[in-house]
Amino acid sequence: MVGSLWFRCGRAVARWRWLVLAVWLLALIGCAVAYPQLSRHLQGPDYSVTGSESAAVEHLVRSHFSQLGSEQDALVFATATGTVDDPAVRTIVAATLDAVRAEPGVATAIGPFDMFAQGQVSADRRAAVAVVGLDGTARTNMAVAKRLQRVVTSHTRDGVAVSLTGFSPTSNDLGRIENADAERSESIGLPVALIVLIVALGSVVAGVLPLLAAGAGLLSAFGVITALSTGLTFDAMLVVVATMIGTGIGIDYSLFVIARIREEMDRRAVVDRRQHAEIADAVGVGLATAGRTIAISGLILMIAMCSLLFVHSPVFHEITIGIIATVLCVLLVALTLVPAIVAVLGPWLNRLGVRGLRPIRRARPGEPRPDRPWRRWAYLVMGRPVVFGAMVTVVLVVALLPVAGLRYGIDYGLRSLADTPSGRANTVLQQDFSPGLMSPIQIVATAPGGGPIGPGGERTIQRFESLLRSDARVVAVAPDTEQGRRLWLAVPRDPVDSNAALTLVRDLRREARALSDPDVHVLVGGATAMSVDVSDETTSALPWVLVAVLALTLVFLAVVFRSAVLPIKAVLMNLLSTGAALGITIAIFQWGWGQSALGFTSVGYLQVYLPITVFVVLFGLSMDYEVFLLGRMKESWDERSTREGSADPSAANTRNVEAVADGIEHTAGPITAAAVIMVVVFASFVSADVLELKEFGVALSVAVAIDAVLVRMVLVPAFMKLLGRWNWWPGNRFRLRGWSSPAGPTGARPKRHKSFR
Repeated sequence: MVGSLWFRCGRAVARWRWLVLAVWLLALIGCAVAYPQLSRHLQGPDYSVTGSESAAVEHLVRSHFSQLGSEQDALVFATATGTVDDPAVRTIVAATLDAVRAEPGVATAIGPFDMFAQGQVSADRRAAVAVVGLDGTARTNMAVAKRLQRVVTSHTRDGVAVSLTGFSPTSNDLGRIENADAERSESIGLPVALIVLIVALGSVVAGVLPLLAAGAGLLSAFGVITALSTGLTFDAMLVVVATMIGTGIGIDYSLFVIARIREEMDRRAVVDRRQHAEIADAVGVGLATAGRTIAISGLILMIAMCSLLFVHSPVFHEITIGIIATVLCVLLVALTLVPAIVAVLGPWLNRLGVRGLRPIRRARPGEPRPDRPWRRWAYLVMGRPVVFGAMVTVVLVVALLPVAGLRYGIDYGLRSLADTPSGRANTVLQQDFSPGLMSPIQIVATAPGGGPIGPGGERTIQRFESLLRSDARVVAVAPDTEQGRRLWLAVPRDPVDSNAALTLVRDLRREARALSDPDVHVLVGGATAMSVDVSDETTSALPWVLVAVLALTLVFLAVVFRSAVLPIKAVLMNLLSTGAALGITIAIFQWGWGQSALGFTSVGYLQVYLPITVFVVLFGLSMDYEVFLLGRMKESWDERSTREGSADPSAANTRNVEAVADGIEHTAGPITAAAVIMVVVFASFVSADVLELKEFGVALSVAVAIDAVLVRMVLVPAFMKLLGRWNWWPGNRFRLRGWSSPAGPTGARPKRHKSFR
């Protein structure tokens, strides 16, 4: 590895450590200054699907029914004393509606006492609803709703509560709750992560450094996302997910680099910060091994994320760009800032050490190798590979079975909004009206191509409207005709994100297609229909995402490890562990297992973007430990092959066993510590009020635990033993400069270089 590009880069970072620190300091200051602007650019999630039926309805409504707006929200008035007919209450209603109508972006506001109002006053006359139409896009309506929420809240007085609900208002309130959930989860996870780091690295100084590195990586990522938000749009959920993933991999990457550099400093007997040559060599070896490994892991994760671009929905594209930016930033921190800090600290990295917690020192050439617990475990598994491999495989396959019954949906987080303005409005709608009034279904009838309907289509329109009004799942229908086109706003009996509402949309579309009138084209849209469309789009794109992830990962790993066998084994194991994690997540959140213990009520499906996104993220994260472990095994294999040089198959199989034992011995500690940290960070989001954050937290934490414990420590050594020397075929016959295995002739110490002062 001495003389490799990675080694030279590591020595360059050590040599120019103060310059690296200065550049990063300036960059982080700039990101900190820009970060407050990020919240101003964040908007609600855009679940629309390009070319979908709901997108076509939105376009038709904006083009031909602009007086009603592209989105209909509910403005709710509720009085604790008296009725809405009281003059004082009517005065508040009128003043609020005047203020709402004056806001830019509001197309209409139909008050409860207007001429064309229908059923907008409750039976007990204590609540009333106004229908507010917003005339922007899914994105611009978010900003309009923010202003409206401030306007209507200011009119709450004299015992009359005024609040706004709908797709955009609830998205705004949900974003604030998600941010609060993230802050609470971090306050739980980070202190525990610090304790684990101190235990794993043996000193307070070394334990704090990965946390600082993760913070620097996240800050720089938010700076990049802020810069991108000037031309792109991102929602608050992306920031929370980026924080969750960035914190976990940021700590992991830094932990791996620090552990390896410190191991190399110990090997070189570095006891003084003035041993610049030895420190520089240690940093060089650290980047040529652990640094190269995390670079491979990060690239695999970014490659996997790119597969989400096959899904034609902005929410997936935002997640892809945001997570790639986060991974890239935390990776740059781990490869440059962390080595520079370690080069400055030198042996001071071990200060404030904890007695009895010392890292494993790598044996120097000629020293006897002690029989350590992880090495004994590796020999135990490789002694009975079929038994261990079969047991774990059966467990994972059983956990995988629920994936066959996966159902998608969009949960708008209404249950977590109870203490928000939109949540209070939803409560009134639930009690006195219909929860579906929050976001009515939009149905548009036109001629084929979107033109006006001819006289011959009038009977078909009347027949469809009759079917619509006779459907017991629809509590109200408001028709409108403009320029020969018909619009119905249908209020469902059930909440917008319920399975019943989703089924209603599918049934209405089926009835519309069954009209069999060539002159009439009926389309069903709205927020619930958008949920149906993005669910269908996700299902259709899933095979392409799987193929892209697997193919790119196989090719990349084949290039990196110069093996045809290891990539296939790694991909199959990752598929098994990722599928098992999704299966457990489905059993918990779709089937409701353990819902009382976790504090939620199952909605009967998973968030529409969660399974495919979690699969891609988990696949990338699983490769993190896989590459770290296999990289160390490959390093040992190359060292032993160079030293022994025997072509005897039995000798090669013995070298394989020793390489596997070496890899597990030197990586089991860091992998275990990193896995515990990731599990803690991810599992802390189980405390979130928003259901989708709980789902993300459980899925990611379960997957990391399965991957680190069952796959890396059991399946990998078992199958590596069964495959023997074929693990490394074809070996050096296949090589790509710069990314192939860093290991070269070992036993010799790296040559000394002049000191860097």
